[in-house]
Amino acid sequence: MTNPCIIVQSNMEVLLNVDSELHHEARDAIAPFTEIVKSPEHFHTYSISHLSLWNAASTGLKASDVLERLGKYSSFEIPATVVTEITEYMKRYGILRLVLKDGNLILESDSEALFVEICQRKEIQDYIESVISKRAAVVSPLVRGKLKILLTELGFPVQDLAGYVQGEPLEIELRQTLANSDERFAIRDYQKDAAQIFYASGSEKGGSGVVVLPCGSGKTIIGMAVMALVKTHTLILTPSVTAARQWIRELLQKTNLTEEQVKEYSGDIKQIGPVTVATYQILTQRKKTEKNSQLKDKEFTNFSLFESQKWGLMIYDEVHLLPAPVFRFSADMQATRRLGLTATLVREDHKETEVFSLIGPKKFDIPWRILESQGWIAQAKCHEIRTSMNTELRISYAVAPLRDKISIAGCNPEKFNVVKNLLEKHSKENDRILIIGQYIEQLETLAKEINTPLITGKTPNKERDKIYDSFRRGDIRILMVSKVGNFAIDLPDASVLIQISGTFGSRQEEAQRLGRVLRPKKDGRPAMFYSIVTKDSREQEFAMNRQLFLVEQGYGYEVISGV
Repeated sequence: MTNPCIIVQSNMEVLLNVDSELHHEARDAIAPFTEIVKSPEHFHTYSISHLSLWNAASTGLKASDVLERLGKYSSFEIPATVVTEITEYMKRYGILRLVLKDGNLILESDSEALFVEICQRKEIQDYIESVISKRAAVVSPLVRGKLKILLTELGFPVQDLAGYVQGEPLEIELRQTLANSDERFAIRDYQKDAAQIFYASGSEKGGSGVVVLPCGSGKTIIGMAVMALVKTHTLILTPSVTAARQWIRELLQKTNLTEEQVKEYSGDIKQIGPVTVATYQILTQRKKTEKNSQLKDKEFTNFSLFESQKWGLMIYDEVHLLPAPVFRFSADMQATRRLGLTATLVREDHKETEVFSLIGPKKFDIPWRILESQGWIAQAKCHEIRTSMNTELRISYAVAPLRDKISIAGCNPEKFNVVKNLLEKHSKENDRILIIGQYIEQLETLAKEINTPLITGKTPNKERDKIYDSFRRGDIRILMVSKVGNFAIDLPDASVLIQISGTFGSRQEEAQRLGRVLRPKKDGRPAMFYSIVTKDSREQEFAMNRQLFLVEQGYGYEVISGV
């Protein structure tokens, strides 16, 4: 082809030439089956993993599709080892299946040789109740999730076609007009598509999986659309009380559900209804017993919530934050429909395999830049502002242990002047501004200097809600939040985010923070994202990793030295 822009390497990495005029087109073509690794100036590096190939296969892509896309943009012939690896691993998805026959859970395969080999493995034999044939065996429903994880780890992901229990019925419909308002409400085409693809007309091929869409694109609405299709008692798990109450507001505003039907289960309120919105934190709360004057973990106190109703659907909001203990219980919930919602499948604990196995494969995603071009999310401009350390701080940094260098750089006092300059600039433009950071002492000091409200983990939920409402109304135009502001805050008019410090090299955090300002603005103004980092420090190194996710979505960073 003319102007080739990728190089496929034998180690399953793909180099993308960002100076090519086709690099945007090529990036979107390879995104469904690759993961970005690094992004220096001229060539970005993507990797092809077994999990990325299986996620692509679950959406209907075939090995021939992947190879065609690579061949279309490649400067050289694709290495034979890569062709073999892609072909071999993509055909593995679905070669093992879980089905329900005559009331029994059956593990089956089209390949007799593979099935015999799998069944002979000692770790698999513990899960098999009886062998039916050389291509099928009965397994216990209680090990459905654990078996899926194990087989995925062995390199043979299971396509789960065993179907789901019918939860208690609940008549749920989306409104055409918002509650207590004359404002019309209509679901967007991509939201409808995502819900329909997940549901798959109620067949065994639908009902479990993950929808990946940017913050501000209406993932909550997709969840409600799925609820309207399934029409059953639903348990919704969220990362915070703020997120839980946001879900409740949306449900009451955009569906026909009533306050008697939608309940909150959190540290503040413990009520259960046909639709219950709970927090991950309350589910992972442990009972403590006093022994030898020390508190010792004994058991989780609220896991009974899973069994309190005959749930027909579970929605995992921000599924990339799903705590490990909830994973453990999710292994026992495989007969329940499961919908994961997230802006990124990247997990800092590298448990992507558990998400794939227990919640389900990726069912639907759209590149951020496509939604931006269609006006569904705001155009975003990203800036990294690098500021120096003064002589005294530089000496302290130089002699500090490695583990302390990141916090010293993150709390660089020179950042305050940068923030103040940005506030002066954007206050003139009448922007609503979020300032977010990692270190509480740093935030408290800055909040006093600029006289603005600060929300941290210690801020009571009632006070948080009051401050957020004031920001939404425009009573306050500058709001500072700690990392509690990373997720699920609905602040549609926020147009500027200033990141003064972050969590090491967390890619998911970078994506979530940008998402706080991506809702489209009424006046069409772009979202401005500023990340302030200390020059020539560990923080600058971590910042390069943090940016990887946004680079993968097509955003570029303008690097500025001071403001």
